[in-house]
Amino acid sequence: MAHYCHRPDLLAGLEDIQKNNYQNMTTPAQCLKKYGAPEKEANMVLWDVPFELEIGVIPKKIYCNKDMVKPLTEAFMNLIATGHVNELKTWDGCFNIRKQRGANSQSLHSWGVAIDVNAAWNGLNKVPQLSAGFVKCFTDAGFDWGGNWKRLDGMHFQLSEI
Repeated sequence: MAHYCHRPDLLAGLEDIQKNNYQNMTTPAQCLKKYGAPEKEANMVLWDVPFELEIGVIPKKIYCNKDMVKPLTEAFMNLIATGHVNELKTWDGCFNIRKQRGANSQSLHSWGVAIDVNAAWNGLNKVPQLSAGFVKCFTDAGFDWGGNWKRLDGMHFQLSEI
């Protein structure tokens, strides 16, 4: 996938993490089958983020799907261990029952299996402003990144598998 950016430093190494394939991504149909209607909030928890992970803007509590706790823990540990936690400017949410922007299907946020970060700098269809190292902290922990999609969504990370 070609990226056009006036800041090549932000895109260095992205080729290594662009392994995501539209056909292999988690879908709303899979979430509906596994968790039921989003309004039921099945499998949702208020996760008390461990104190040692509360660095910078990493939240103290996150309302998310139980299946997110282990991968998010790993991603946060990766961010801290690599120093990329300093690139996390804003936590922009996880659970939000809504349709996908510009689509009729539910967003994976509806089941709490997706997060948005640094939204102000990573708008829909804009060149993502996250470093390859930052993205790798999440993809190594089991997330797909919206910055790899045809319709760029650089703020968005979702579970690769549920």
